[in-house]
Amino acid sequence: MEILHATLDDLEQVAVLFDEYRQFYGLESDRSSAKAFIQLRMALKESVILIAVDNGKTIGFAQLYPTFSSIALQRAYILNDIYVTDDARGQGVGKALMENVFQYCQQQSARYVTLQTAADNVHARKLYENLHMKQDQYCNYVKYFN
Repeated sequence: MEILHATLDDLEQVAVLFDEYRQFYGLESDRSSAKAFIQLRMALKESVILIAVDNGKTIGFAQLYPTFSSIALQRAYILNDIYVTDDARGQGVGKALMENVFQYCQQQSARYVTLQTAADNVHARKLYENLHMKQDQYCNYVKYFN
């Protein structure tokens, strides 16, 4: 398995996984919208997408969005999306993606990488904790507009 930076050449494979990822969170399949969303992020360089490839098959991805820490006066990243296909789970793909996310963020001199996950996503939480990520002290608030 190798972890690579996705390019527009990888769009089809990433779009398939992104659509599966959205379905994992209870949304209806909409491959064309998933593809358009990912294509725009890539074209505008608004995100960094890492993909896990095994024997020519894309089996996972992680998508980072750049932001900044005003307090630290440094770049930071939001790990907004991470997904591993059903058949590749339990094989270290998520861990490999996360380690490459950390490496990328460090190379960019980022202050931190942050993520959110559901309280009941026990497997993901265990992975993050095993990788020495910590829950922070902040209360997150959100206001939805749709």
